[in-house]
Formats: sequence, C-alpha cells, structure tokens
Amino acid sequence: MTNINTRAAPLLILLTLALCCGQLSAGPAPWWQYRSKIDGKLACSQTPLGAGWEKVAGPYKDSRCEKLVLAK
Repeated sequence: MTNINTRAAPLLILLTLALCCGQLSAGPAPWWQYRSKIDGKLACSQTPLGAGWEKVAGPYKDSRCEKLVLAK
C-alpha cells in the first residue's frame, strides 16, 4: 500500500501546483451592457441575461459599465 502512496504523492503535488498557477493568471470577468428587447432599458452584467436581452456595448471593467477595457 505504501508503494502506491509514494508514487501518487509527487503527482498530487504537481497537480496542486498546476491548479494554483492557473488561478494566479485569471482575472475578473468583463462586464457587458445589455438592452431589453421589450422596453429598451439598459443593464450591466457579467453573464448573459437571457433571450429578452441583446448585448450592445462592452467589455467594461466596472459594474456600472463606465470604464471600457482597452485592447492590448
């Protein structure tokens, strides 16, 4: 039994390090401005709001959809 554990330990350590490194490079999701197809109201969201909404502007850095993300 201990032979299996000694083989799995380095693999487990490498897997843990790989997962941590991936999280370090992740940034916040961008915000998008959506317009209602029914009454034209605007909303700012990081996720699609559904079939009744269309994406009209973005991406933005903030939840008020005021600061545009500049292209790199």
